[in-house]
Amino acid sequence: MAKNILVIEDEQNVASFIKQGLLEAGYEVFLAYDGLTGIELLMQKNIDLVLLDIILPKMDGIAVSLKIRELGYKNLPIIMLTALGTTENVVKGLDSGANDYLVKPFKFKELLARIRVLTRRTSSSRPINQILKIQDLELDSDAKMVKRANKEIKLTSTEYRLLEFLLKNKNRVLSRIDILENVWDINFNMGTNVVDVYVNYLRNKIDKDFDPKLIQTVIGMGYTIKDQ
Repeated sequence: MAKNILVIEDEQNVASFIKQGLLEAGYEVFLAYDGLTGIELLMQKNIDLVLLDIILPKMDGIAVSLKIRELGYKNLPIIMLTALGTTENVVKGLDSGANDYLVKPFKFKELLARIRVLTRRTSSSRPINQILKIQDLELDSDAKMVKRANKEIKLTSTEYRLLEFLLKNKNRVLSRIDILENVWDINFNMGTNVVDVYVNYLRNKIDKDFDPKLIQTVIGMGYTIKDQ
C-alpha cells in the first residue's frame, strides 16, 4: 500500500516539484499551502508522514509541528524543509517535535532516503511497554514517561529520543555522528553543535539535581550513559 504524505509548503512551484517527485516514487500526496489547511488535511486523511516548511502563512511550521503533537500524533514522522539552517533554527525545529530537518536547496534523492528511513521505522514492530533503566533513572517507552528517584521528569520529544537512544546503548561511547543519525536521522555538517546543545539540555533535567551523574563526556569521542 502506498504511503500518504502531506506536504505543507506555501511556494506553489516548490510544492508542485515535491509532489511530482513523490508521485513518481510511488507515494500518495496531499498538498496544503498554509499551516491551518495542513492541520485540517491531517485530521481528514490517513497521513503517514508530513513534509513541513517553516515559513508559512496563517500558522508557521513551528506552530504546526507543535499542534500535530498536541493533537496526539506522537509517532507521526515530520520532516522540516526550510532555508533556515543555523544551529539555532535546527534546535527550534527539532524542539517543536520534528524528526528530521532538511535545508533548502536539497537533493531529491536525499529527501526520498530520509522518507524511507522514517516510514520504515514507524511501521516496524517495537516492544510494548518496554522499560529502560539505569541506576534510579527509568524510561517507559509505552507511556513516554521518564522518572528519576521516582520523580517524573518532563522532556521535550527530542530530549526523550536522545535519552532513549543513550539508554538503549548504555555503557557504549556514542559519537556525535551516531547520535545525529539515530536520534534525528540527520547528517548535519559536523561544524554544528546541536548534539552538545541537547546533551546539555538533558543533563540539566536528569543529572543536575541528582547523584550520581549518569551522562558522561568522553573527550574526543562522544557521550555515554553508564552505570557507575
